[in-house]
Amino acid sequence: MNMLMVAPCLLGVEGLVAEELKMLGAENVNAENARVFFEGDETILARSNIWSRYAERIQIVLDRFYAESFEELFQAVKSLPWSEFIGSRDTFPVKGFSLNSTLHSIPDCQKIIKKAVVESLKEDYGISWFEETGPVHQIQFSIMKNEVTVMLDTSGAGLHKRGYRPVGNDAPIRETLAAAMCRLSQLRHYHTLYDPCCGSGTILIEGAMLAQNIAPGHNRNFDVDRWGLIPESIWMSERERSRELVKKDTDFIAFGSDIDPHSAELVTVNAKRAGVSNKIRASIADIKSFNPTTEKGTLVTNPPYGERMLDIKEAEAIYRIMGNKFVQKRGWSYGVISPDEEFEKCFGRRADKRRKLYNGMIKCQYYMYFK
Repeated sequence: MNMLMVAPCLLGVEGLVAEELKMLGAENVNAENARVFFEGDETILARSNIWSRYAERIQIVLDRFYAESFEELFQAVKSLPWSEFIGSRDTFPVKGFSLNSTLHSIPDCQKIIKKAVVESLKEDYGISWFEETGPVHQIQFSIMKNEVTVMLDTSGAGLHKRGYRPVGNDAPIRETLAAAMCRLSQLRHYHTLYDPCCGSGTILIEGAMLAQNIAPGHNRNFDVDRWGLIPESIWMSERERSRELVKKDTDFIAFGSDIDPHSAELVTVNAKRAGVSNKIRASIADIKSFNPTTEKGTLVTNPPYGERMLDIKEAEAIYRIMGNKFVQKRGWSYGVISPDEEFEKCFGRRADKRRKLYNGMIKCQYYMYFK
C-alpha cells in the first residue's frame, strides 16, 4: 500500500531530510518549510523511522484540504478512513497548530477533529463508546493559511531521542541538529572529528554514527510497531538491513574536550550506550589549550553562548579564542553554530559558507571554514 507521508524537521535541514529520504527509496519527495512530504509503502515507513537522522518524526498524511469553518473541518475529517488505522479499543489523542488561518483556536479545532473521528468510528464499528485503552494513534493537524493537513504520527517519541542520552548537561544540542552539522561539514568515515566544547558528547556520538553508517533508530521502538499496520517480517528485514549496512573497521576517531569536569564522564557513558565508545576519546580541557595532535581534522562544535549559558561578553571572548586556535591549515575544516551576528567579527575572519539553522527556538548560523 503506497502512502503519502511527511517528515517534520528543524528549520534549515529540509534539504538534508529530502536527500536522505530519496536515498532510502522514498518517491515524490517534496520539501516545504520545516517538513518534507514523500510517498512509499510499509517498508519505506519502517525504514524511514529506523534511518532518519535529521527528521523529527514520520507521519502518515491522511488528507490535505482547505477549511474556513468548523463544519467544513468536521465533514472533511469525518470522511477519512479512520477505521483502517484505528481499532475499536485504540487510543487516539489530537494535537496540532494553526497559523494565519480563520480557524485559529487550537482547543476548538482539537475538539472538532476528535468529534469527527469518533463519529466516523461509531459508524464503522457500530459502537457508541470508545475505551481508548489500546495502542496510541496520535492524530496531528496543521492549519496554515486555511490549508488543513491531517496526519497520524508513527514515531511516538521524537526521532531525536535515540536512547543514548538519558542524562545531558546544560543546554544540550538536539541529536538531529548535531547530525545535520556533521553532515554539512561533510564528515566521512576516514575523518578525525574534534569538538572542544563537547558537553555530553552529542556531536561526537552523532558524528561517529554518521561516519559508520549506524541507523539512529536501530535500537528503539516506534508507536507504529503496535498498530499491526506493518508486518513483523518487514521490521525484522529492515532491522537486519540496518545491521548489515554498518561500516566496520573505519579509520574514524573523535576527540572531545570540555572545561566542565563532569563532561568526560558523561561522554563516556553516552558513547557506550550508543555503541560507539571505541571511537570516542573525551578529556577535560579549556578551549584555550586546544592543541590537536592529528595532521587533518574536521571540527564541529556548539559553543556556549549568551542566550543559553553565558552572557554575551563571555561568549564573544570564546569566539576570539576560537579564531586564534582554529588556524587555516590544509586538511582542516571548522564548523561553529552560533546565534551571535557578531560571530565572524569576534572570530576574526568571514566564514567560507554559512547555513541558517535553528537550535530549538533560537535562530543561528552555522559558520563553516574549509579554505
